[in-house]
Amino acid sequence: MKTAFDPFPGSGGKDDPRWFAIPAHRPFLEDLAAGVLDWLGDQAPETLSDATILLPNRRAARAFTSALSSLGGDRPILLPQVRPLGDLEEDEPPFTPGELGLDLPPSIAPLTRRFEMARLIVEKHDAALSPMRALELADSLGAFLDSCHIEEVRDRERIATLAEADFAEHWQKSADFLGLVVKAWPERLAELGLIDASERRTKLLRLLAERWDSHPPQGPVIAAGSTGTVKAAADVLIAVAKASSGCVVLPGLDADLGEDAWQAIEEQHPQSALKRLLERADIDRAEVRSWFRRPAEPAVEARGLARQRLINEALRPAEATADWRTEISRLRSESAHAGVAADPIALGLEGLSVVSTRTEEDAAATIALMMRETLETPGRTCALVTPDLALGRRVSARLERWGVVADSSSGATLDQMPVGVLVDLAARFMADPLKPQTVLALIKNDLTRLDEATPDAVAELEKVGFRGPRTRDWSRIESRLTKAGEPRPNGEPPSERTQQRLAAAKALGGRLQALSETAGAAFAPAASLDPAARALTALIEALAGVDVWAGPDGEAAASLLSQLIEGGASLGPVLPHEFAELVASLLHDQTVRTGGATHPSLRILGAIEARLVRADRMILAGLEEGVWPQGAPVDPFLSRPMRKALGLPPPERRVGQTAQDFVQAASAPEAILIHSERRGGQPAVRSRWLWRLEMLTRGAGVEIARPTEAGGIARGLDAPAGPADYAKRPVPTPPVARRPRELPVTSVERWVRDPYAVYAERILGLRRLDRPGADAEALARGQAIHKAVERATVAWPEVLPDDCAGQIETFLLEELGAAGFEDHSMAREAPLARNCARWLAEWERARRARGATLLIEQSGRSTFDAPFAPFTVTARADRIELHAHGAAIIDFKTGAPPSVPQVAKGFAPQLTLTAAILHDGGFAPDAPATTATELIYVQLTGRKSPGKAVDVSKPTRTQPLDAAGLAEQEMNNLIAWVERFDDEATPYAAWLAPQFMGTFGGNYDHLARVWEWHVVGGDEGVEE
Repeated sequence: MKTAFDPFPGSGGKDDPRWFAIPAHRPFLEDLAAGVLDWLGDQAPETLSDATILLPNRRAARAFTSALSSLGGDRPILLPQVRPLGDLEEDEPPFTPGELGLDLPPSIAPLTRRFEMARLIVEKHDAALSPMRALELADSLGAFLDSCHIEEVRDRERIATLAEADFAEHWQKSADFLGLVVKAWPERLAELGLIDASERRTKLLRLLAERWDSHPPQGPVIAAGSTGTVKAAADVLIAVAKASSGCVVLPGLDADLGEDAWQAIEEQHPQSALKRLLERADIDRAEVRSWFRRPAEPAVEARGLARQRLINEALRPAEATADWRTEISRLRSESAHAGVAADPIALGLEGLSVVSTRTEEDAAATIALMMRETLETPGRTCALVTPDLALGRRVSARLERWGVVADSSSGATLDQMPVGVLVDLAARFMADPLKPQTVLALIKNDLTRLDEATPDAVAELEKVGFRGPRTRDWSRIESRLTKAGEPRPNGEPPSERTQQRLAAAKALGGRLQALSETAGAAFAPAASLDPAARALTALIEALAGVDVWAGPDGEAAASLLSQLIEGGASLGPVLPHEFAELVASLLHDQTVRTGGATHPSLRILGAIEARLVRADRMILAGLEEGVWPQGAPVDPFLSRPMRKALGLPPPERRVGQTAQDFVQAASAPEAILIHSERRGGQPAVRSRWLWRLEMLTRGAGVEIARPTEAGGIARGLDAPAGPADYAKRPVPTPPVARRPRELPVTSVERWVRDPYAVYAERILGLRRLDRPGADAEALARGQAIHKAVERATVAWPEVLPDDCAGQIETFLLEELGAAGFEDHSMAREAPLARNCARWLAEWERARRARGATLLIEQSGRSTFDAPFAPFTVTARADRIELHAHGAAIIDFKTGAPPSVPQVAKGFAPQLTLTAAILHDGGFAPDAPATTATELIYVQLTGRKSPGKAVDVSKPTRTQPLDAAGLAEQEMNNLIAWVERFDDEATPYAAWLAPQFMGTFGGNYDHLARVWEWHVVGGDEGVEE
């Protein structure tokens, strides 16, 4: 029975082609389904089940089936065979089992292919390549071979002849290598009994095209949505169009583009793929007819046509953009003659807007708000289309604010999911079992089920075993735990509770050591990937049990490790750190889709997944150069002339394919184009498509809508309620009875500059907690140098040996190693230590020549009366040199010492107060009451100027006092300072003298919220 619409009229020959197109502004799959249903008409329901519908991908196939069911309503329909053209299997229709006699071998697993190609590269190209670099080149090599398969390059061996062509030397070497590969790789696949997946798909399509060309299918066949970018797929489309019951439906063919512009289309144009397809089929563009259109309001249809025409005009070939003004005039003239009052440019811009955001985070917040707003209208749908996976995940995270989970096609990378995190940690643990951050993350992971990993054991192992400079072996972890259980200096033993916690920590440390040794036994010192993956699998199961492999992420991780075990041997041996790096890379490359969408009306799609999909509101984001469109890929093996000589497409062809995706999405009734001004902290260049659209509309005198409301509301959601209320400078006033009555000179120095730090440390009792595995820098380096200098003084109290520089260097290196410096740090410190030792030896000889008595690391104290109670100041002098005329007080520094003005003004009282204590006899009996004559800072760096000694007590024109005068002045200042703070009204203010703080900010600045009131709030403070 003839129906209103028949997609199979006539013979399908040259004079009656069955090529159709659905305009870009129309919902492709819905119109396709409506046309199929209208063709079905009053025929029996089973008629449709005999039809085969070929669509580009699986998502389009699912969406078409849904559209068909939705439009069918209560009508009984037996669904047709809907198959993705890009992923056909020989055991499914349209391949009837046995019809084509297929005997193709199975395809090689992707990971096994990468490993085999990496081995081939190392063997035949560069034996010095690291495994990761070899895998990167394997991806490029695989892309080259895939391109050859897709383009059906028959004589690939002629790549070797390019080695003798007039190319640069490195390209000739590359051609020579590829000449070997195109022979060796098929041979290797033949040994394995496998075939490349791309070659297999191409051969299936080619067999289908040949079969249908000679024996056309008898049932209805509709090939829709494909642009025939693969030659074999294009020939399938051509064969379908020739069949008596076949037709082809093209997406978004621009029938209005002028013929001159059509002929000028190049690779980066959105119509380039369709143009190649029609030329291959020998079909003129004018012969392509319109597919069935569902009834629509005239105003809506007119606006859609105007939008489609506007977008296509904006993206017309670069050579034809000079006709923009002519085309604008012609469009307006045609509209006027047709009696349409509206400006066609303005009409095309209705429902189209551009939103510019400052950063990706601003873009994510704005997009999430727009998507959430869509849900306010029941039945309304919204789709975010972006090739930027990171942006899509940001939007997903933002939507969780409202408990909304969108249907995302990107899923999540395995390294972001619980099991993937555990696998990554376990691999890094195998590579470096004593790295504190890795160990602590591993035993604190929610999936870890070690019996020994009790909360007490984990806490104690972290606090005692892993905080501070990292250790080099497990015995030192045990030694730290043992030492923590020893009696305190006053003879008091730790509590029973503490001893139990330490015992539990020891048991946990022993268990971790055993696991690391078992897992590390696979490397001696390198291992093939299969035993390494087995060891990793055993380690994960020992940590988390076999149940860890349940769930989507567990299954994906199990599959990944299985592929490593099955195909990893071909990569060759890898070192532990290379294995950890490889596992991390593979986890990041693996995508897991877990589902769980709470609002199917919201979708987050990649550009490819969004093909043919339509929503009420389409949001196109990532419109920056390098993102959408992406830059042309760089091929490390083939130059452009070499690709052309082989018959391979230029890299820009991919840009044309993504351009068509943009046109399809931007032609939706409501389309919002999102552009970020900065990406990754750097200025971003807006997409060429957006730029051209703005140029066209500006030339037409029409502005694109640029709404800002959503961005403002999104920023307001994260902004604090009401005006900014910054924290004030803290000024605590504790009771005088709680204020310290004894301080060392170094704390007095802190007290003068930053009283709040003394309050936090001495009154609140807060102590800085070392970071796990903290680098042994700054403080540890200074302590190590102090110990080395002390060892040198004790070893040679009077006369220095001739080779003392070498021995001092040994002392320095030994103390640095004991302080926890790692090998890479020691490599840097070794030359510095050598320079320090040479300078120090000469300086020591000069000081010893004076015949002074040396006192090392002496402790002294001095007490004076104060309003509330006596106050004691203490000091520990690095060195005191006693001589006939008095004493020299020396302090060794690795950083910059205080300046003379700072000492004179009392902001660096360490040496002056030490001199005052010495004058009062506070260092007796080792040092009697003596007047200081020199206050010397010795700076040791080992750099260009390896060291210098500065006497800060020498009188100057602006500072007439000598060392004794400075000491007396500073002691008087301290007495006055104590008297001041014995008044309860005197606060312990933060950063009392910020202009003298410099890098003196310390451990309590975050508690004082210095950044908030000093930087943001602008409180500079006053000098006291």
